[in-house]
Amino acid sequence: MPNTDFGYRFCPRCGGTLAWKVIKESEPQRLVCQACDFVFYLDPKVAACTICMVDGGIVLLKRTIAPRIGTWVFPGGFVDRGEATAAAAVRETLEESNLRVSLTGILDVYSFPGSEVVVVVYAAEVVGGTLSAGDECDEARAFPPEAVPWGELAFESTRAALRDYVRRFFPRVRVPR
Repeated sequence: MPNTDFGYRFCPRCGGTLAWKVIKESEPQRLVCQACDFVFYLDPKVAACTICMVDGGIVLLKRTIAPRIGTWVFPGGFVDRGEATAAAAVRETLEESNLRVSLTGILDVYSFPGSEVVVVVYAAEVVGGTLSAGDECDEARAFPPEAVPWGELAFESTRAALRDYVRRFFPRVRVPR
């Protein structure tokens, strides 16, 4: 039985009751309207983020919103419907750190079992602005690669992407597993 704690009980089309049902044997159960057979797919959310540097340090932001208030992340946020992931990464970086960036390449895409978020992380170069705390954070700092606060990072995706970034661009710096 799938996790039924999603909070959706009624069909967005007709208001009928949603129930878990197997549509195809090779797929997980889906929420299906018992009145009109509408399938309510619980698709993941997509976040777009950047890892960039200022004065030799990796830009990190201390969160002021749930979840994980008081922990560090790199700039990023959710992609709006119809928005390109690259554009969202640039927009979120400006909103959260007051830095204008140019994307230099995709670092990787991160997803984990049990998480509803798929995180697309870009490497970026700062092309303008001054590092300061913007939306959803109360502190913005640039940490030297050897001083990343590994024990205070917000999410598994934050740790994984920073490990990949440091290993790729600073191979002599030791990173935790």
